[in-house]
Amino acid sequence: MSTPFYVSPQQAMADRAEYARKGIARGRSVVVLQYTDGVVFVAENPSRALHKVSEIYDRIAFAAVGKYNEFENLRIGGVRYADLRGYTYDREDVTARGLANVYAQTLGTIFSSAAEKPYEVELIVAEVGSAPEDDQIYRLPHDGSIVDEHGSVAVGGNADQISSYLDQRHRDGMTLAEALKLAVDSLSRDTNGGERTLTAEQLEVATLDRTRPQQRKFKRILGRQLSRLLDEPATGDAGTAGDAAGAESDAGAGAGESGASGKGAKGGKAGGKDDSEGESGPLL
Repeated sequence: MSTPFYVSPQQAMADRAEYARKGIARGRSVVVLQYTDGVVFVAENPSRALHKVSEIYDRIAFAAVGKYNEFENLRIGGVRYADLRGYTYDREDVTARGLANVYAQTLGTIFSSAAEKPYEVELIVAEVGSAPEDDQIYRLPHDGSIVDEHGSVAVGGNADQISSYLDQRHRDGMTLAEALKLAVDSLSRDTNGGERTLTAEQLEVATLDRTRPQQRKFKRILGRQLSRLLDEPATGDAGTAGDAAGAESDAGAGAGESGASGKGAKGGKAGGKDDSEGESGPLL
């Protein structure tokens, strides 16, 4: 009888981590930045059907890179967790920290299980507060660890290079137009130091805007509104940028926002209505 091949636990975990990292690196990057009125999500994503950025609950949004079917399952689970907790207790009890802990447990269990392959995903969970210092951004790698981020964060693709670029240029008090342009500039830089041109059609952009009067702060930025923000001078007036961000954009810009809960202070579904739940897809 042949002797079974032995692999040390350390080597097995290292191999699983390398497998997951390679899958994530093949996905297109996502950038999340704080700006004066909230948090902006910018992803390179030419698909209009498969979203990488989604609403979870009133003040909470989710971004991911990697295997679409895997992070879509996680998104759906997050929406169900938030809806159930908000209904059972109170809407204020649904927090990004709590959701990040749930995702961390799920990813950690899958990563350490020898019975299945690790998820090839990296997640960002963000919550907008009543003031910039109350904003929360958490990054969750494939192994289920939680990283508390501030200011800016990038995942997927050449995330290290993009993060370095953002760290040098991001500052507090940026307008939406300034933060959006910085995000696009960072995504436009390839691994060889060259630059590409990313158009509005190649981008998926959404915000958590604390100035919105609605209980739900998530909003997609599409079409003419996105083009206006990209064309706005970098030193543009903050009020102009805020007006552009607050104006309702083309039809469909509020995807995931129609049908807001009418259940009052407690419960009701608040997120995730803008994405198709049954699809599986490629690395995004």
